[in-house]
Amino acid sequence: MLRVHLLQQWYSLSDPAMEEALIEVPTMRRFAGIELISDRIPDETTILTFRHLLEKHKLGGSSLRPSRLTSTLGA
Repeated sequence: MLRVHLLQQWYSLSDPAMEEALIEVPTMRRFAGIELISDRIPDETTILTFRHLLEKHKLGGSSLRPSRLTSTLGA
C-alpha cells in the first residue's frame, strides 16, 4: 500500500483515479507489486483508509514527495 500511496502522491491522483490507474496502467500495477490475475486491486476506500492512517501518524503528505526526500537525504 505504501507504493500505491507514493504513486498517488507523485501523479497527484485522487483515490478513485488511483484505483482506476491500477486497473488500467500495467506499469503502476507492477511498481505497486500487484498482479491483475492473482491479487485484488485496492479500491478507493482502502486507499483512503491507508492515507488517513499515514496522516494520523504524520507519515503522509509532503514528507513522501521526491523533492522532500532528496533534501532530507542530503542528495
